[in-house]
Amino acid sequence: MFSKFRSLIFKFDPETAHNLAIKSLKLNLLPNLINQDKDDPVFKTSLFGRDIDNPIGMAAGFDKNAEVYNALFKLGFGFVEVGTVTPLEQYGNPKPRVFRLVKDQALINRLGFNNLGAENVSNRIKSNSQDGLLGINIGPNKDSDDRLNDYLIGLRAFYDIADYITINISSPNTENLRAFHDEAKFDELMNAIEKEKIKLKSKIPIVVKISPDISEEQIEIISKTLIQYKVSAIIVSNTTAKNREKLNDILKHQKGGLSGKPLEEEANKLISKFYKLLKGKIEIIGVGGVDSGESAYKKFQSGASYVQLYTGIVFQGPNIVRKIKKDLKEILIAEGVKNFKEIIGKRLTN
Repeated sequence: MFSKFRSLIFKFDPETAHNLAIKSLKLNLLPNLINQDKDDPVFKTSLFGRDIDNPIGMAAGFDKNAEVYNALFKLGFGFVEVGTVTPLEQYGNPKPRVFRLVKDQALINRLGFNNLGAENVSNRIKSNSQDGLLGINIGPNKDSDDRLNDYLIGLRAFYDIADYITINISSPNTENLRAFHDEAKFDELMNAIEKEKIKLKSKIPIVVKISPDISEEQIEIISKTLIQYKVSAIIVSNTTAKNREKLNDILKHQKGGLSGKPLEEEANKLISKFYKLLKGKIEIIGVGGVDSGESAYKKFQSGASYVQLYTGIVFQGPNIVRKIKKDLKEILIAEGVKNFKEIIGKRLTN
């Protein structure tokens, strides 16, 4: 069905099309796509101590204001991450700020953490309990005088309603945000988060979302710090400010973060590097170019225990989880695999 409507949808600018998708999900206009193949043992797993139907998650950025997370669970996602949410409401960067690169199966966005703010999102989640495992992605306001404290505000706002909280230090669209990848600043941030959790008497799992545009030295430093502070998981990775050379679309020079297929191989390499360093002590959630069973398979082989997607649903449509599961199951069965976890990190051990 989506293939028939895609050409029509793509006549709208990407942000308008996205808003229409959110409204459609809120109005439950996709009833025939409700997930019907749950409980398949080949995909069964757990995340942060909770059993989930499958390891395919919706990445932050799609449901910024926690409007449709339960509708996304119905589409088959094993877990959903909303946000990025900042302490105060903010508009984000000027429009146009999202660009669809059809020839490259990619998006470029410079949204800039547009969201309704922590209080609004918190109230919405409290009034609409989640039907599955829900993560909340938090970040600082653009004009904040104390960005570190903004993360603590986010933690306080959501620690008692989220299943996990993601610390987003990796968007290229908030100036100097990626400075938190530096050793001293990253340690200071993780230390502050740990102390705040102790104050709150909270055991909420903490996840860190990192940039793909980091150096080899930063990979090692980040890995050591994650282990030191017993962070629950790392998301590898966010959008890239690089990788424009091989793009074909006329929009390739737009400023912002690139996501989708052009990021896939670089993300897989980065996942493998973290997998070797983290040695199973920290879970890895792989992001970047996930749009098929094969692409998910490669993420697991590289060392990810879970995957997330966003750009994939733009190009493949709302039935994407079912399509990924169907294709991935065929690959796994052909290899005699009973559960996908058997292939995690296999690319590195062969």
